[in-house]
Amino acid sequence: MRKRSDSLPGYEPALAMPQAVPRLPGWVSARRDAADPATALFVAGAALHAMDTLVRAEPIWAGAWRNRLALACAGRACRLAGRTETPEALRDAWYLCPKGSDPGPAGNLFSAWRRLASQRPHVDADGLAATAGLMGLSGDMDWQALAGAVEAEATSGKPAPVAAAAAAARIMALESRTELLCWWLADLVLARCLGWDRAVPMTMSMAFDPVLRVEGGRSKRIRPNDPGFEQALCLACVEGVASALGEAAILARRAQRLLEVAPKLRAKGARDALDLLLGDDAVAGTLATRRLSRFASRRLFARLEQFEAVRELTGRPGFRIYGL
Repeated sequence: MRKRSDSLPGYEPALAMPQAVPRLPGWVSARRDAADPATALFVAGAALHAMDTLVRAEPIWAGAWRNRLALACAGRACRLAGRTETPEALRDAWYLCPKGSDPGPAGNLFSAWRRLASQRPHVDADGLAATAGLMGLSGDMDWQALAGAVEAEATSGKPAPVAAAAAAARIMALESRTELLCWWLADLVLARCLGWDRAVPMTMSMAFDPVLRVEGGRSKRIRPNDPGFEQALCLACVEGVASALGEAAILARRAQRLLEVAPKLRAKGARDALDLLLGDDAVAGTLATRRLSRFASRRLFARLEQFEAVRELTGRPGFRIYGL
């Protein structure tokens, strides 16, 4: 981990890219619709290897990357839960919500995937119950048994996507209401099996992808306890990795621009804002820290926007939200 100085010039543009964001080999992309389980597992392994390279590099913008992927997953989770909130609406609800207030059912779903992106991939009964509560699941389930089932699969020695699929299937078999939790746990088990310090929110965003439908068409969606789920999840990993790496490449370029302009910033406390921009999906334009007033932050974000180093994400003239 590179040590940064306390001065803004300590931000170096080279930190934005860990050499280069990995890309999926062409032969992996060509087999995204593999029809047999062995090939599906093989291409999933190749895709996860590319992801592993990026995760272990831990670029300076990794927090923003994970939280932006969490937002995409939360948007799909809303759809699965029968809600209509878009990722943009979820972002608004999250940053408009006063600190300590209830962000509502959709905001709680976003919170669940943000927790996945920020916490170590550890499973225990209390943590599972808390996450399930954010998803609107009742508290009358045997969380100890659920945690034990997940832990057994995560430590089984199976290939990561196989273990993730098995854990999701076992949870669905124990409790049919837990599909949202199954997708959340699939990413956690992947991270555990691959030895990552943090999970990468990914599989939930693929829940409605054609690879997770019977015969890859518009027919029935394959759920975690359905036949063929293991193979479908392997292919979903390939699609999810491709999407996550694409987002990473975009954020790396944007972070590089932010770091290039950092030495030009003179606002006291500017580093607080830059740390948040690199570590989160977005930052409220009314940000106030110990060293940065709301007035100063508005001026800072306006300057960063002028430098094309951040984007305003709402299009509103009033309450504004900024991000890479």
